[in-house]
Amino acid sequence: MTRLGRWILFGTALLIVSAWPPQQGSSLLLKTAHLVADPTGTLPFLPEQLGFGLSDDPQAVDMRDGLVRRYDVALASGPMMRTRLALKVAGDPFDRATERQVLLVAGVVIAFLTLSRKA
Repeated sequence: MTRLGRWILFGTALLIVSAWPPQQGSSLLLKTAHLVADPTGTLPFLPEQLGFGLSDDPQAVDMRDGLVRRYDVALASGPMMRTRLALKVAGDPFDRATERQVLLVAGVVIAFLTLSRKA
């Protein structure tokens, strides 16, 4: 095996371990993406719709409208901010079982291709 092949296998193993979804919560890769997107925890978020009956409360409506305005201003400030806002709330692309299967298949294919390559 070549030196490049070893580095490819090492990088693949690190990616699989960091992207592997735990039983509860998010993967290490997703937690890192959230932290990189919003290290200080100050980015605005898009609030949920007001529940039944709360839309009659003027204070609740004003508070939600203020949060939505703050989010819209941040969203309109450029593509980098839009990317950060999307990363802040990003979730796993598949359910846990499917994601684990995809990661295992990718790891096996990359290992096979790397090991079957002539030195």
